[in-house]
Amino acid sequence: MKPFDLTGRLVLAPMAGFTDSPFRRIARRHGAALVYTELVSAEGIARGNRKTHELMRFLPEERPIAIQLFGKEAGVMAEAARRVEQLGPDVIDINMGCCAPRVCSGGSGAGLLQDPALAGQIAAAVTGAVGIPVSVKIRIGWDESTRNYRELVPRLEDAGVSLIAVHGRTRAQKYTGSADWDAIALIAAASKLPVIGNGDIHSYGDAIARLETSGCAAVMIGRAAIGNPWIFSGLRPSVANLAEEVRSHLRLMREFYGEPGIVLMRKHLARYFHGFRNAARLRAALVRSISFDEAIGLVGRFENGEFDGQEG
Repeated sequence: MKPFDLTGRLVLAPMAGFTDSPFRRIARRHGAALVYTELVSAEGIARGNRKTHELMRFLPEERPIAIQLFGKEAGVMAEAARRVEQLGPDVIDINMGCCAPRVCSGGSGAGLLQDPALAGQIAAAVTGAVGIPVSVKIRIGWDESTRNYRELVPRLEDAGVSLIAVHGRTRAQKYTGSADWDAIALIAAASKLPVIGNGDIHSYGDAIARLETSGCAAVMIGRAAIGNPWIFSGLRPSVANLAEEVRSHLRLMREFYGEPGIVLMRKHLARYFHGFRNAARLRAALVRSISFDEAIGLVGRFENGEFDGQEG
């Protein structure tokens, strides 16, 4: 096990389509102790796929950062990890929790929950291939009849991983029902490793409450951080704060992606604006924006009071 010290207790979850470099920088600025890339295919890395490599691009201000890999073959995962280490991340994370059919139906992601022995072999192959810390993100089981975290976690510990993140749902649940924080607390109490709890964190208060009751080293925040990076600090933004944050996000997207970044920004824009009169009309206008200048103009109108007031 290679030691890894978290700088805080709230971390940004990896989310496909959202946790790109601009959003990771925003989360870090607001206090996220660790950020993750989107899910990256080990096969794509091994083949030298350009789009796969683009997902791993990061800047120094994103540190500490984990690059998250998925795959089902220990040799391929080890080779991918060696290549990823050359990019200089702080952590390599192995995904064993993704429930998307394109990932887990082939045996990767949450598919590995069905084979704890293979999961342990993959973890050992990756930790043996690199000199930086390795973490693993899991769920509590494949379904209710196979909640096998008591078997899986010791195998990961024996494999030499440094950190375990636990989403308190089974793969069968996907994102429905409730996360089982009792199971997360049991893992945190039994494990020799720092455990990050994940699931149903909707506010800063939720995160602090779970830290106090679960015994976890940290709590992972996912969808609730989209459009609300203040969740990492507990601050309540003013209208001016909100407008400036959106303008900053727009600038980062343009710098990172060029003009096509406005299309990628739309899903973020739709999440920033809630709780005031005509919010739905503003969101509709923003997601139809075809240029950064148009979007920035709409944000300016919001800040100047055209869209101000309570949603009615």
